[in-house]
Amino acid sequence: MEAFRSIPFEPRELKATPDILERIYNASKLGIKGDALAFAAGLLPIELRRLLALDQAASIAEAKGRADSEVEAAAVVRDAAMGGDSKAAMALLTHLHEWQPKQQISIDIKSQISITAALQEAESRVIEGRILSDTELALDHDDPPRLTALDKQVANADL
Repeated sequence: MEAFRSIPFEPRELKATPDILERIYNASKLGIKGDALAFAAGLLPIELRRLLALDQAASIAEAKGRADSEVEAAAVVRDAAMGGDSKAAMALLTHLHEWQPKQQISIDIKSQISITAALQEAESRVIEGRILSDTELALDHDDPPRLTALDKQVANADL
């Protein structure tokens, strides 16, 4: 009985060939990141991480792909803005030039409340009996409905 079976294993050679660099560039240009970038370039994620750490050409290919993609998108937005597209112009101003439209609204209301006029209005309501009590009427068929206005004797106000 064999305790350990020998498995033939040949390690992959990890080298930044022009073909691998081109695949990294193209995947990066499409906006692919992380493990998906590794698989799109035909590498395992650990291989891509090692390649990026050990070979500067791989890092440059990834960065160049992202930069070229950004340049193309920026050109499209700029062309649209120069062509009269207001949304594209706003996007250009906000993201490229860090411009922010005003977010505050100024409301100016000129209204004055006269305390004496308010007191006179309150007194006239009390005198006319227009103030209602806080309790609601209980509808009872046996008793006649009670008035909810205040008695004129109780409604005297000294101002």
